[in-house]
Amino acid sequence: MTLRIGCTADDFTGGTDVAAAFRRAGLRTALVFGTPDGTTALPADCDAAVVALKSRSTPADEAVADSLAAQRWLWSKGAAQVYFKYCSTFDSTDRGNIGPVTDALLDAAGAAVTLHCPASPPNGRTVYQGHLFVHDQLLSDSPLRHHPLNPMTDSALVRLLSAQTRHQVALIDWHTVRRGVQAVREALVAHQQSGVRHVVADALTDDDLAVLGAAALELPVVAGAAGLAEGLGHAYPAAGPAAGEPLPRGGRAAVLAGSCSARTLEQIAHFHAAGLPSLRLDVLAAASGRDVTGEALAWYERQDPELPVLVHASASPEELAAVQARLGVAEAAARVEELLGTLASHLVERGVRRLLVAGGETSGAVTTALGIRTVLVGEEADPGVPWTHATTGAGDVALMLKSGNFGAPDLFTRALETTGKAT
Repeated sequence: MTLRIGCTADDFTGGTDVAAAFRRAGLRTALVFGTPDGTTALPADCDAAVVALKSRSTPADEAVADSLAAQRWLWSKGAAQVYFKYCSTFDSTDRGNIGPVTDALLDAAGAAVTLHCPASPPNGRTVYQGHLFVHDQLLSDSPLRHHPLNPMTDSALVRLLSAQTRHQVALIDWHTVRRGVQAVREALVAHQQSGVRHVVADALTDDDLAVLGAAALELPVVAGAAGLAEGLGHAYPAAGPAAGEPLPRGGRAAVLAGSCSARTLEQIAHFHAAGLPSLRLDVLAAASGRDVTGEALAWYERQDPELPVLVHASASPEELAAVQARLGVAEAAARVEELLGTLASHLVERGVRRLLVAGGETSGAVTTALGIRTVLVGEEADPGVPWTHATTGAGDVALMLKSGNFGAPDLFTRALETTGKAT
């Protein structure tokens, strides 16, 4: 086993995002869905392994238990360093789960200090003076503050993290980062000696993240978004080209979307404007007992097999609030996951071999329904949005799992065109 680094991610699209980052750094990367066990295997010659969990919004004790199990499995595969990947919008609550999970991973590793940075410059996420920005807006002023489960109304990362841990939290500012790797290492040592356990770092560019990654190379546990993971990956000795498995090019293509993010709604609108077939699921009707799944499958069978189709439960903030008021937040989310997971299984059975999934919770439901545990990561269609090669009981599938906020407005149409059609 050549495993150099292991990673535990707090949702499935986050796992895909960080796996793509390691691959960009030249590491052959495998992605494992769900808590691994003794039967979970890795492809040969992997440099990096990412365990994608559903721990972002679960109770803190469950998130900690799953993350520790993933850490132990990664250690058993040879990983000396474990990266905890969370969202570039730092989605969490006053109780966690970022603080509790990081503390548990540090305790298990016997580590005294760690580095945090959620910056992802290609996606417009930067950190300055300890505040998280989305493009030119503070997170708390941006549309991304409207997370359906964890609304982000504060942008001050030191304050946010301090509410989730009993340990001290401090900042390495941008001016220190710009002075280079040695300056960051010295700042980490100084913070550790003063009793600080969690060190948040500013970063405005990929070069800043490369500095932070090199400075954190010897830390047993590092935490952040995919940008810091890529910086860390580049600090490892070059692994050479990281080719993924060839993607299936035959079969039908479909998009399943459960995310209600502004970007996913743009992508849905672009798909519809392109004249491609799309169907919105009625979640309230499904909750009342109507066979919405059967209706969707009948609609699918009537579509032109040469065209990609889109089935979604995405909604505007106002529409989502109305559904949540009727069903409750947890029940509404569960209904969407059940609908789209079941549909994914039926669509693959009916010959879909190129499947794009939008939304972290939706991605978890789909991979679970398809029985997919491990994939190899291939090329990206957009930053943080790679194709992966998956094997299911019905055959091989080109699978893309997209974070709700990621991808250009034309991603749905363009990504499915790049995988080609049967010849």
